[in-house]
Amino acid sequence: MHWPRRLSLVTASLTAVVASGGCTLLFLVPDPTAGDVLTVAGAAVVGAFSTGLGVFVSGRRPASPVGFLLTLIGLVPPLIMLSDAYGYVSLQRARLLPGAEVSHQLSAGLWTLWYVPVMLLVLVFPDGRLPAGRFPRLVLYGVLVDPVVFDVLATLDPTPYDPPYEDFGHPLPTAPSSLMWVAFVSLGLLMVLLICSMLVMRRRYRTAEPVQRAQVKWFALGAVALPGTLLFCWTDYLLFGEVGVFIWLGLLALYLGVPSLTALAILRHDLYDVDRAASAVVTWAVVTAGLLAVYSAASASGGLALGRGSALVASAATALVAVVLVPVKNRVRRRVDRRFYPVRQAALAAVRALERAVHEGRAHPEQLEEALREALRAPELRVGYLLPGGTEFKDVDGVRVTAGLLVRAAGRAIGVIDGPCPREVATACASLVETVRLRAELAGALGEVEASRSRLLRAGYRERRRLERDLHDGAQSRLVTLGMALRLAQRHLDDDTVDVDGLLDQAVAELGTAVAELRELAHGLRPSSLDDGLGPALEALAARAPVRLDWRLDGRALPDDIATTAYFVASEAVTNAVKHAEAATIGVVVREDGDGAVRVTVRDDGRGGANPRTGSGLSGLTDRVAALGGRLHITSGAGAGTTVEAVLPCVS
Repeated sequence: MHWPRRLSLVTASLTAVVASGGCTLLFLVPDPTAGDVLTVAGAAVVGAFSTGLGVFVSGRRPASPVGFLLTLIGLVPPLIMLSDAYGYVSLQRARLLPGAEVSHQLSAGLWTLWYVPVMLLVLVFPDGRLPAGRFPRLVLYGVLVDPVVFDVLATLDPTPYDPPYEDFGHPLPTAPSSLMWVAFVSLGLLMVLLICSMLVMRRRYRTAEPVQRAQVKWFALGAVALPGTLLFCWTDYLLFGEVGVFIWLGLLALYLGVPSLTALAILRHDLYDVDRAASAVVTWAVVTAGLLAVYSAASASGGLALGRGSALVASAATALVAVVLVPVKNRVRRRVDRRFYPVRQAALAAVRALERAVHEGRAHPEQLEEALREALRAPELRVGYLLPGGTEFKDVDGVRVTAGLLVRAAGRAIGVIDGPCPREVATACASLVETVRLRAELAGALGEVEASRSRLLRAGYRERRRLERDLHDGAQSRLVTLGMALRLAQRHLDDDTVDVDGLLDQAVAELGTAVAELRELAHGLRPSSLDDGLGPALEALAARAPVRLDWRLDGRALPDDIATTAYFVASEAVTNAVKHAEAATIGVVVREDGDGAVRVTVRDDGRGGANPRTGSGLSGLTDRVAALGGRLHITSGAGAGTTVEAVLPCVS
């Protein structure tokens, strides 16, 4: 087992123990309030959430420390809750628990742990390695050392505690008050390290591959809660003069957003368009910041003018601005997109421009690939289309496109974009991709019609030449011979120089042979057994087959053209199975579907591999079935036998 995986399991176990200790302390409170229960339960749930995700990620990526850091993030809420609860329980019980004052003094600077694991994750995400260079190493050392220095100085601070802990003493040694300026410097350095860790992440993003870029973007959406939490803290002091509900909202966003988006980035970075999500976050952040700024200004000015009535004025002004800002949110978002995502905006604009040009007849939808290449600045980008009935994505030149971002319409894949393309742009391309698919399908159908017409014409010429040759070499020659024999018999009827009886017998034999040959020729055009219906014709086909042939006919009597085509489908498929597939058994089923169509299915247990495009008789069947408006499907995997299925429209 890799060491990050081991550490994640150890940390998860420690989190469970610490959370259990905090919950146990709750039972020592004589009369716990709803806030007490909510605080303990919230810390346990938030810790379990991040810890669970960390264990899951470490299971999928056991060699990466990302999962371990997520479990470390999950340890912080129960740990701080346990530290605070120990002193709080002492106050509620009216007598101190053992070591309560020591615990309280040691936890004075423990709040920095809220940020340290997240900052470490920022430095090593997403591959678990620190970027090369001196600057990232210095930031790492600072993140590891500075919080420890601040916590030690906070522990040594001799300043009396605020209520309700004013009666708590300082059992551990304290430092002179004059030394506390170092703690303020250390706290300021922590803010600098926060900014520097973001710069390291920005540096990694610039040099990352496309997949890592998407992962960093997802992670950054959660990491933005780091400065956001500080903003909420400032809001608390502005509104309430102390740490209140907003700081807890910020921490909740930090400890839910970072783990969930980290797991999403590692395991499913392509689930959603990250740029679109980031745009929404930035837009709402701008709107929220605007509202906070308005409230601050209104509160300050109202306080000067109205004294205590300033809160009402500030709330009214903020509500008015909110009414104005919400309708212009989309405009704010467009400005944000132009500022932060110019390439995506250019791509969306290019797609819209191409749609207008296609609608006006000034361009072709097949120019989508060229437009995206230019807008996204990706000359290697390729667009593949999935033709109806096809299984592979191919570009307009017919070359396979094997991977990329799927383009969907009504939940089904219709194309793929192989290149650095945002998901929102791929979604916007759906109508153009669908148009290209339909145009390609139509062009293919027209080409197939032309090819089928050409094949039918050539088949007609070949059949005509065969009939001419067979008639000339067979029945015609025999009839000519018969005529000559009859003429000879006529001339020598009275002179007894020729055996007239023998000559007439020979003429009758020749006449019978000619009739048989003419019947055989007529059978090639239309089997005479069809005169009695398709059933007797299939029975005769089974009797002539050199292998076992099982057949079944379901439904009513069929029109002559449908029955003839169905027979030839069965006959040609059986012939191919015997001649090429070395089949031992063949099954023929002719049945009428509920929609009135006739379905002819021929299955064999041969070696498979049939291909109707190699000039075999199956290509002629395709044309024959298409001439009636039907469809022919052939399934023939190697070693899995062959199934020939024809669907013939049958109008009652």
